[in-house]
Amino acid sequence: MSILPQLIFFLIFAAAGFVLYKRITYLRRNIFLGKAETVNDQPDKRWKTMLLVALGQKKMFKRIIPAFLHLLIYVAFIVINLEVLEFIIDGITNSHRIFAPLLGSTYTVAMNIFEFLAIAVLVSCVAFLIRRNVMKVGRLTQPELKGWPALDANLILIIEIVLMLAILSMNATDQILAARGNDHYVLLEGLFFSSLLHPLFEGMSDGSLVFIERFAWWFHIIGILAFSVYITYSKHLHIFLAFPNTWYSNLKPKGEMQNMPEVTNEVNMMLGIPTETTQDPPAEIGRFGAKDINDLSWVNVMNAYSCTECGRCTSECPANITGKKLSPRKIMMDVRDRAEEVGKNIDAGLPGLDDGKSLLGDFITKEEINACTSCNACVEACPINIDPLSIILQLRRYVAMEESGTPAQWNAMFQNMETSFSPWKFAPTDRFNWADKLKEEEIK
Repeated sequence: MSILPQLIFFLIFAAAGFVLYKRITYLRRNIFLGKAETVNDQPDKRWKTMLLVALGQKKMFKRIIPAFLHLLIYVAFIVINLEVLEFIIDGITNSHRIFAPLLGSTYTVAMNIFEFLAIAVLVSCVAFLIRRNVMKVGRLTQPELKGWPALDANLILIIEIVLMLAILSMNATDQILAARGNDHYVLLEGLFFSSLLHPLFEGMSDGSLVFIERFAWWFHIIGILAFSVYITYSKHLHIFLAFPNTWYSNLKPKGEMQNMPEVTNEVNMMLGIPTETTQDPPAEIGRFGAKDINDLSWVNVMNAYSCTECGRCTSECPANITGKKLSPRKIMMDVRDRAEEVGKNIDAGLPGLDDGKSLLGDFITKEEINACTSCNACVEACPINIDPLSIILQLRRYVAMEESGTPAQWNAMFQNMETSFSPWKFAPTDRFNWADKLKEEEIK
């Protein structure tokens, strides 16, 4: 019977690994529904950006309070996983605290650090729950977060609280059993935080304590494995995708728009400028701009799956602030939702992209994209360098160049810029007449 716990552990671990592999394959397929794009320039700058923004959370600290709370959870996530390594080895070998005899007093110090971080996570998660559900911070209560997004955010915080309580309860019951002379448990001197829970358990029998300790151990290890699968369905996928997302982020100056090579070559040919030509023309004419996710690049789709739904982009968007329907966060959520819909269609044997729907129209409206001022506030605000503006501009290009559906006022402005080199309908030679009038007034 002693092999049964190991067998159960192996089966749970293998099941979680299989499901995780299937989910990663599914997500990768969905991300590469986007067009191919090669991004490998300035590798040194890209590694630096990834280390500062994803690992160092540089942009988070523009808002110090949530940044500090998030940092506590982030550090705990990394450090406490070292204890999970011991859990895994104990599960494989059917041992208990295998590192304790090897590390001696250092092990107790490490456990106190783990417990401190567990308390820090508890405090931070409670604070985040209060911010979302009691204080109702504006950017966390907007319409696009209704339903699953709001539930997802609360669920993950509650799960983290329960997992931290499981660690503290396990340590508390473990030490009471060790102090009673149970040979299976290792007595550690000076576990501060879990010792505060001793009064809750001291009156229990050894059998009850063993049950609680083992239940907490199994709950934590199963919880960690379940959490690793759950985040592939959650906005918390950014825990992993933040790293490639920042590495592949746009390094060009914020105001520089990406021109379409087809249009650039056409203009160059009209002006007599040498163009980049290919011997073989494309098999089919490419689409100008983007109507659906297959018209976006795979980096754009990865941006959508990386979105933390924190709402910093929307809270900084001048169009949203003035009451327009545009929400950069919703744009990213819509791209992800469309990719998920297409992916599920493909898996079900249904038409994928040819399902009668499209990103533009069924998910994102013209009113939303037309409200964008192209100011890049959303790009600057994002803590992991997501670029909603790139998607908005590609959707607007499709409306302008394929549908000729831009507002009449815009068409007049475009015509004026083409003929008069300014948005206003007067000759370039008259552009500085207003300055002449000022000089005349100064003379008078």
